[in-house]
Amino acid sequence: MSTTAETSPDGSPPSAGKNDGFRYIVCWPETSDDDADAIKSFWRAEGALNDEAAMERRVKQVVMHARTCSGEVAGVCTAIPMTPPRLGQPMYYWRTFVGARWRATSLVMSLLKRSCVLLEEHARAHDFPCIGVLLELENDRFREVGRMATWYNPRFVYIGRSDRGLDLRALYFKGARLKASPAQT
Repeated sequence: MSTTAETSPDGSPPSAGKNDGFRYIVCWPETSDDDADAIKSFWRAEGALNDEAAMERRVKQVVMHARTCSGEVAGVCTAIPMTPPRLGQPMYYWRTFVGARWRATSLVMSLLKRSCVLLEEHARAHDFPCIGVLLELENDRFREVGRMATWYNPRFVYIGRSDRGLDLRALYFKGARLKASPAQT
């Protein structure tokens, strides 16, 4: 069921931090029908996704979305559990899409920070089905601005390049332990 996020990524009430003008709606682990319809309409209008079957699959992966003060969807982030062969560990593969009008704002970072807190809390409460979050940086702005090996807020580290030649970053959840590989069990 979707709910409005009650805290900032640092655990403080939303009003205690910088008000970026967006309302954050938590959809993890399940998105309401109304939110799903609004998100699919947003994807269609922005040209992000148009295939109905693909949208149905992706909307089930929504972690959180942001709405403007007028209620318009401005950005959506999703996560899907996966075990990348190079890591051999279960991670949440995180994606986001921000509407064209909001790309010059801090919305993508707000969604990233808030959703990572949410995913970590969920993982901790469920015996760590995934040990962290994996990013594959398609956005040129991140590759240009984020050249440090370690980011500190949120705490992602550079772990190499994907098969597509894109930078990979990982955030490992506090308290998570490596899972035994099939060969070790």
